[in-house]
Amino acid sequence: MNRLVWAALACAAVAFGQSGETAADLAAGYLRELIRFDTTNPPGNETRVARYLKQVADREGIPAELLGDDPERLNFVARLRGTGKQRPLLMIAHSDVVPADPSQWSVDPLAAIEKNGYIYGRGAEDDKQLLAAELAVMVDLHRRKVVLDRDIILLSESDEEAGSLGALWIVQHAWAKIDAEFALNEYSYILPTPSGVPVFQIQTAEKVPTRFKMTARGTAGHGSLPRDDNPVEHLARAIYRLSQADEPVQLNATTRAYLNAIGKLPDYAWLAPLIAKLDDPATASHTADEVRKRDHEIHAMLRTTVSATMLSAGTKINVIPNAAEAQLDGRRLPTETREEVFERFRKIIDDPAITIEATSSQQPSTEPSSLTSPLYLAMEKVFHATAPNALVVPFMMRGTTDGAYLRAKGMAVYGVPLFRKDGELRLHGNDERMSLDNLRAGTELLRKIVIEVAKP
Repeated sequence: MNRLVWAALACAAVAFGQSGETAADLAAGYLRELIRFDTTNPPGNETRVARYLKQVADREGIPAELLGDDPERLNFVARLRGTGKQRPLLMIAHSDVVPADPSQWSVDPLAAIEKNGYIYGRGAEDDKQLLAAELAVMVDLHRRKVVLDRDIILLSESDEEAGSLGALWIVQHAWAKIDAEFALNEYSYILPTPSGVPVFQIQTAEKVPTRFKMTARGTAGHGSLPRDDNPVEHLARAIYRLSQADEPVQLNATTRAYLNAIGKLPDYAWLAPLIAKLDDPATASHTADEVRKRDHEIHAMLRTTVSATMLSAGTKINVIPNAAEAQLDGRRLPTETREEVFERFRKIIDDPAITIEATSSQQPSTEPSSLTSPLYLAMEKVFHATAPNALVVPFMMRGTTDGAYLRAKGMAVYGVPLFRKDGELRLHGNDERMSLDNLRAGTELLRKIVIEVAKP
């Protein structure tokens, strides 16, 4: 988004509450506190955050409770009552974070250090900034006694980064606590463009996690005698073949709409003539390769992807091991099944010494959320009011969230683009951070969306 527009929005958040703290003020304070709770997963310990949220809710007089079957990994649910004339709106965020190696950071990743206008810390982009904004909006609406025709529910879930145990438990055991018409969730962002057109990417679909373990087996022996059945070498070849293979290209309704929309922008004029070629099986693979040279994120929407992330083999440098293992992070298109993908991987590897085994549960593959729901239309209205030249588009994220479990129950779930993309995304990376003006403006956007969709 244009920096002047964004600054004006941040200032509006301040001006809104001259008589006291604004939602944006609250969000900044909440984010600092949330980062300082170590909820690194594994092991998680998300109850630390859940109890903090409960303390805030109790202090404000908002009904809330902690739910779950593991005392160390509880979920938090709060409900702000509306008139009940319309079905509730659910706001979701997860409280766990991925590990951070302090030696690779310029600051303590759990200290919430503020530097050059940014709050640094693990979770600042994934996903404690959203949790802070959602809590702030709920508290702000409650303090100002804003009349709403919907209940507003806030769910802080555990274990999103590893096994989705929090979301699964809630869906299976406490669905009535979060049952809503639709939900606001991660993961999306406002994409700035050189031409000045902000692209509000509303996430309506997700790729499906298809994580797996590859194991190569051979015969142990002395390292001084090279062997054809060395499992480490078999595994290395298998990883290389998967990394170099061109997966099939498939467009779905969401990616096709996205490509057609951004292809009209001057910044993506190069993309427009390629879209038809992506739909043609004779030219799709070569064309996707051309897209990859220009934009890796768009390319990741076109194909199932796989990344090797963990390796394990051997106990001593002069001993050829009996086995070698690799764990890989696969993200398949929602139009494919896990069995289809694994069978294709086996053909690519073409090595009987290699076995493939799924390492995660089968997350549901769901249909995209509606582009005509009251929530989607409310987001469009707010985004265009904020930036009249904005492009608002449906978006399929290359990653995944727990929103799939809610979509499978019939709830429309949207990754809401509240925060602009400030350069390279650092989520899961070193020196993860969120600028204060970005947080403030995003919190104000969320407040406007909630009011728009829930107003009488």
